[in-house]
Amino acid sequence: MTEPFPRLLVATEFPPNSPGGGPAVVRQMLRNWPAENLFWWSCLPEVDQKFGLRVAGHSVAHIPQKLYPHQRWCPQKSWLLENVWSPWATRHFRKILCQVRPEIVWVIPHGWSISPLANVLPAEKTGFHVTVQDYMDTNGYAALYGTARSGRLAAQAELLYARSTTRDATSHPMVADLLTRTGAAATQMLHAGIETEDLAWLQADVPGKVEGIRIAHAGSVLQEKVFALFVTALQRIRQGAPRPVTLEFFGNHSYRSRAWFDPSWMNEWGNLAAFELTAELRKCTWGFSPMALTDEDPRYNRFSFPTKFISYLAAGLPVITLGHPESSVVKMARAYEVGVCLTAADPQSISDQLAVALAETNPRSKYGAVIKQCALAEFDASRMRSRLYDNFQKCAGGTRRGISG
Repeated sequence: MTEPFPRLLVATEFPPNSPGGGPAVVRQMLRNWPAENLFWWSCLPEVDQKFGLRVAGHSVAHIPQKLYPHQRWCPQKSWLLENVWSPWATRHFRKILCQVRPEIVWVIPHGWSISPLANVLPAEKTGFHVTVQDYMDTNGYAALYGTARSGRLAAQAELLYARSTTRDATSHPMVADLLTRTGAAATQMLHAGIETEDLAWLQADVPGKVEGIRIAHAGSVLQEKVFALFVTALQRIRQGAPRPVTLEFFGNHSYRSRAWFDPSWMNEWGNLAAFELTAELRKCTWGFSPMALTDEDPRYNRFSFPTKFISYLAAGLPVITLGHPESSVVKMARAYEVGVCLTAADPQSISDQLAVALAETNPRSKYGAVIKQCALAEFDASRMRSRLYDNFQKCAGGTRRGISG
């Protein structure tokens, strides 16, 4: 084995520098890994190097852009991917595995990468670690790929999870659910973490009064109806708020074309690097973390976890959480009172609770102690990284030294 870091092959659908919360978690956990010992296999090609992760080799089992199911001809495209592309990608991955000869494979079972990986890895001698970030049988995937096909992908992901040398998942409810479904125990909840320097900043920070009420939303707006409901509730109380209220959007997408977007009190800042995002969030008053208010898509709502919630904690922001009582984020917000937790589905109830919350003169001071407690207990990046690297040691076939978080 290579010292002190083994040859690691990351195998998933997305490329090394892909945008989004899932890829960001992988990059964060690999920030200490030397590029010469880091290899990558994906179904989608690299677009740019914006996030700065370098690898020794990146192999792509290319899915043509026009063949990827997005809006039109989804059943037909999905059939071709499952029955034509997937067998070819299986051979491609097996070939790359022989060429790279990794000591460890880190699998993030996502999208169309699942079938080739499930076809190869359980029968290989190479140890592999699995991190489940999302389930493939959510309503969104079922609508794109078909219910039966998304169910088959979900079953293959569970096979990878059960057969892996070591494993983890993105939320406490998901860890428990996968144990029930597969009988395989995870070593930890692995999600976006808060780095040591940000934890130190939280411990030293003395929250001061922030001018205005700046409510941040980081990342994509996935539940637009819920977001529109929140905007309606805010509009009802903006004029009576003790200070001017603004919504600050940070992310890769623009929402200026939406009917609910009002440029007179909403601002877009674009997609920022992690350290830039944290710096800008620290200038805000609240973070907003919404999920669906119904339980119509429980495989997503109950088990996936929004990265934005952790971004807010890293910046010391109290969180306005809005969602169904059984959603993963609401359960976390109720376990740790890091802000205001809303589960009502009507604008007036939301307005009433928001009016009380926004009247607080120094919310960061009020919730600061619990924010620090939650950040340290649940999202310590160094601890997560150390446990992940311990798992990689087991996958590599023995106790390794010199790998630290």
